[in-house]
Amino acid sequence: MSDLKPGIPPNPEDIHPPSQKLSIVVVGLGMVGFSFLQKILDLDQEQNKYIITVIGEERYLAYNRVKLTDYFLHRNVNELLLSDKEFYEKRDSKKWGYFVDDAVVSINRKSKTVTTASDRVVKYDKLVLATGSDARAPGDVHDKIKAKNMGCYVYRTIDDLNQLIHYTEQNINDDKAHAIIVGGGLLALEAAKAVMDLGKFDSIKIVQLDGWLMGRQLDKRGGKLLEKKISKMGIKVECGLTTKSLIFDDDGHLSAVEYSNGTKERCDLICFAIGIVPRDNLARSCGLDVGSRGGVMVDNYMQTSDPDIYAIGECAAWKGRTYGLIAPGYAMADVLSFNLTQGEMHSLKAFSEPDTNTRLKLLGVDVAAFGDYFADTEGPKWLPKDCHKCGKGARALIYDNPIDEVYQKLIFTEDGRYLLGGILVGDNSKYPLLSALTKKRKPLAQEPGELIIGKQSGDDSGNGVDALPDEAQICSCNNISKGQIVQAIKNGSTTLELIKKNTKAGTACGGCVPTLKLILESELKKMGKEVSTDLCVHFKYSRSDLFSIIMVKRYKTFGEVMENLGTTPDSSGCEICKPTIGSILSTLYGRHLMEKEFQGLQETNDRYLGNLQRNGTYSVVPRMSAGEITPEKLISIGKVAKKYDLYTKITGGQRVDLFEVKKQDLLKVWEDLHKAGFESGQAYGKTLRNVKSCVGSTWCRYGIGDSVGLAIRLEQRYRGIRSPHKIKGGVSGCVRDCAEYHSKDFGLCAVQGGFDIYVGGNGGMKPAAAQLLASKVKPDMVIRILDRYLMFYLRTADRLQRTARWLEKLDGGIDYLKSVIIQDKLGIAEELEKQMQDIVSHYFDEWGRTLKEKDSEAPLFKQFANTDENQESVEMVYERGQRRPALWADEPAKMRFNEIKWSSSHWKKVVKSSSLPHTDAGSSVDLLIGDTQLALFRNRQGKIFCSQNMCAHKRAFVLSRGISSQDDAGNDYISCPMHKRNYLLTNGACKNDPALSIATFDAKENKDDGYIYVKLPPTTELDEVLGTKKWMIYSKETEKKKRFNVIDQRYKMPIPVRGKRDCEW
Repeated sequence: MSDLKPGIPPNPEDIHPPSQKLSIVVVGLGMVGFSFLQKILDLDQEQNKYIITVIGEERYLAYNRVKLTDYFLHRNVNELLLSDKEFYEKRDSKKWGYFVDDAVVSINRKSKTVTTASDRVVKYDKLVLATGSDARAPGDVHDKIKAKNMGCYVYRTIDDLNQLIHYTEQNINDDKAHAIIVGGGLLALEAAKAVMDLGKFDSIKIVQLDGWLMGRQLDKRGGKLLEKKISKMGIKVECGLTTKSLIFDDDGHLSAVEYSNGTKERCDLICFAIGIVPRDNLARSCGLDVGSRGGVMVDNYMQTSDPDIYAIGECAAWKGRTYGLIAPGYAMADVLSFNLTQGEMHSLKAFSEPDTNTRLKLLGVDVAAFGDYFADTEGPKWLPKDCHKCGKGARALIYDNPIDEVYQKLIFTEDGRYLLGGILVGDNSKYPLLSALTKKRKPLAQEPGELIIGKQSGDDSGNGVDALPDEAQICSCNNISKGQIVQAIKNGSTTLELIKKNTKAGTACGGCVPTLKLILESELKKMGKEVSTDLCVHFKYSRSDLFSIIMVKRYKTFGEVMENLGTTPDSSGCEICKPTIGSILSTLYGRHLMEKEFQGLQETNDRYLGNLQRNGTYSVVPRMSAGEITPEKLISIGKVAKKYDLYTKITGGQRVDLFEVKKQDLLKVWEDLHKAGFESGQAYGKTLRNVKSCVGSTWCRYGIGDSVGLAIRLEQRYRGIRSPHKIKGGVSGCVRDCAEYHSKDFGLCAVQGGFDIYVGGNGGMKPAAAQLLASKVKPDMVIRILDRYLMFYLRTADRLQRTARWLEKLDGGIDYLKSVIIQDKLGIAEELEKQMQDIVSHYFDEWGRTLKEKDSEAPLFKQFANTDENQESVEMVYERGQRRPALWADEPAKMRFNEIKWSSSHWKKVVKSSSLPHTDAGSSVDLLIGDTQLALFRNRQGKIFCSQNMCAHKRAFVLSRGISSQDDAGNDYISCPMHKRNYLLTNGACKNDPALSIATFDAKENKDDGYIYVKLPPTTELDEVLGTKKWMIYSKETEKKKRFNVIDQRYKMPIPVRGKRDCEW
């Protein structure tokens, strides 16, 4: 190949497939072989000159060997596959084919054929060896390791791991069991983690001959610090030692080892991870040149001593050296695929010194080695052309922090002008910057010390949860501490759902869920486990990724998104992805939440444009921009509250909240408010809630700016935009901050010359002070800057992530945000402004649109779809002159509703099919049968389910208003809108609280008469078990003691009562 001369790229019309295609045979279906296959399929699309055959020795399709350690956790081969089975099944069989579980045993260079273990003979024009390497093991134990049933293993393939797992589960039952890992490199530490994850060994020990861990990447001080950190995790490390012999018991199982120093130690399992040996046996047997230390000799173009045979990956020896990292293998595959397809038309690619940088987390410890990381001890591999000025040696600058256990060594040229490489242990957050500076090979713009002295806290980005003590209360609803959550994670609750299920944290109000996620992420990182950013089981994308894809692809329905991006294209989705996608579609296209195809995606608040309360009623909050309201409007609100006997309260957002609006009264209340000039305040949505304001210069003697006027304009601009979480704003007329701008998602403070803009503030359970984004901004520039900021947040935030947590997680924090928003570092400022303008131009009042488009026949705003009757489900009591629901019961309904045996059941016609429309989003309605409330659901596939309407957790009759969902196995369940108890609709079991259950009933649709039928027991029997009168909340049950009785008796404070001039006790 090296004799090819650079050609000229042809015009597209000059490209023609060859009359006879050439055959490429790839020996090896590992990571590098698969990479070569993908690359050449892509590069050969136009010329179509090759037919490719790939032959794999293992019985598995190409899998990710780098992720082998994760296999111990999920034990699912499919999760390791580099491409799913569909890639192979739907291939163009005329273009390429593959065989697995069939090793190539010989190469005939004369006939240009390979023969496999099954006697299959395959002819080639070009042969690519991607055979990888074998795990190295001491010569005297090779046969024992091959036996795979004596407790001796290597760490290389899925089968190696399966054998190790099987042996452990069958033979390790002693609570004092001891495992030994031989080796101290990357593979050995991965093996130690994997064995630790098995949870079967009382103790684990790493032994290695070198003086410290990771001797090929770290110097002694770095290796010793790594050893110290790993030892703290309960894994003992002993260096300068190796095994001499293995000792077996009478059953042939490993029982002890003898070390090179003559000592013996108990050993129930041993795993060797002492390096790799290039698999060059095929090359040797057919006469190809091999390196003195093994490996098939190749030139800069991956060509072997035979011009038609190439080698790539760990089996290839370039300049006599083999590479055990994946990056050089991928680079070789890139070079070879390009040259075979484009080499006649372009300059050939040549392989050069590969990138051997390492950045990873080993057993929870950050480790990185980049560039020429031994240049100070072994001499530099590269120096600048003017090295006569800078010297021919290298010097190291070291930061060694034993308190925080951080070690960093940066290696420079003698004059400090060039960064050559470095080693990082304990904190590799600076790796991207340092690695990039090394690769640039240009003089540094800063002093060497500036690169190493500075913040050493890693890239936690303000997480802060590590600073919380174990006794800190995280979930106030269920009194769950951080220590309990951490222990649950260590016991295997490695997802948010498992934490909720096993600790009950986050299952009530949900306010602690963001903190739970931070604790989970923090603990998983400490355990060396990968933190998934997948939205849910239905989407292998984060919320920000989905936003970008939906925006670019212009998907406009939930069905389109699921079919094109979902893991299961026909799935109904779940309580996580449905509202998330609904929010994204609403943000991008101004979709009305009440559209039939859209409503089933929403949480109950958005579905009914009000806030769900304890008794199943809703609260309504009209918009009052900046808290400014005329006396006439204030009176009109009072009239509406009095007309419907609503509990009223002034909110912290300078608005009036009207409580206990029944579902069947929502339209009437909205209509009365609409006539008085009010619109929806959207207190129910993940959207802008309000922009709080002091009176500013309008009235206050200290006011510098018109805070009311600006707050009104900001609220009018950003009202209605759907966002990852709620957004609150504030504008203060001076630094006294009466509008509390420091605790808002965006806050402005009037100063001389304009406004200071603060962002990322938050109140709530984890307060965060807003940070200064821009100072002394002219009023006519405020909206442009806020447009950019909010749009950038909408695009990039995760699901349910407030701006405070988003900013904390943002790489580079406020400084990076300033560079994007103020300095336009990414060149997208104008685009962000235009997109925000497009979004706000879609605004409409959701109450007004619903009133205009209401369908009088639709059951949406009826309590029950099959009757005009109404029911109370919680007794109402009077307190301080207003109605409120009786307090909840302390205990849930623990009756096993799903185990009820009915005397008989018969099909009963319950409601018209049109009341339960078939949509991609799903639909649901309430039914009243006798005194029993039932919930009826239809999923995306059209299947109908029926259950009781009462959630057993708080005896709330609201299940019909939850989100109809499916899990990853396709099981349908309903997620209660109160506290997210998830009940299977097939058998009534609660997925995240085993103590709870619901009754379910068979349901079907009769298309002949257009009705839905449910198979029910006799009504009297149904009422005896599930009747509302039986289960509703009564004050005599839950309020035997007055809540403030002790305080009232002691201090005799007068409690005002609405509607009476005097105070009463």
